[in-house]
Amino acid sequence: MVRRPLAGIVALVLFAEGFGIALLNWALGIMADSQNMSMAGIDPDVMSTSSKVGGIVFGLYFAACGVVALLVAVRNRAPSLLGRILLISAAVTHGLLGAFAWGLLGRTQFAFMVVVLGLIVLLLMTYDAQPGPAAEGPGDGGTGGGAPEDAGTAEESGGREESEEGDGSAVTPPAAPTAQ
Repeated sequence: MVRRPLAGIVALVLFAEGFGIALLNWALGIMADSQNMSMAGIDPDVMSTSSKVGGIVFGLYFAACGVVALLVAVRNRAPSLLGRILLISAAVTHGLLGAFAWGLLGRTQFAFMVVVLGLIVLLLMTYDAQPGPAAEGPGDGGTGGGAPEDAGTAEESGGREESEEGDGSAVTPPAAPTAQ
């Protein structure tokens, strides 16, 4: 099927992106340091250090997302809850970066961001939870949804009485509001 190769491709793209982002921010930090650039009176060393640290953090974030995609490819199973959250946040990040890329960099970079966004969303959709067998209802041989044997009396259950023509659900609706 397509799922494993897709997860592998997403992992490779995210690893390359993480490395590229870290390298780009590191180079920007070196340039800011060597030219003694300052914006609005900020110390050039602070700008250089923050650019380098931001690049490393952002690169590690994309690398972590790549690890999740790689684990999905190796195990051929859906990502865990934390993995899904990481991949969804990476998709949102690529959507935002694509919007910024359209305005600041051009159509080619926008297209790249949208392709990566599409790959991540496709990965999440192909490993979506498969629907299980339908639960048996009253019409297909089930026992119905009556109250358990030890449900108690109406006084014990908060004053609610069960009607004879219930819909079979175990949840009872709240009492109607009364005017005071």
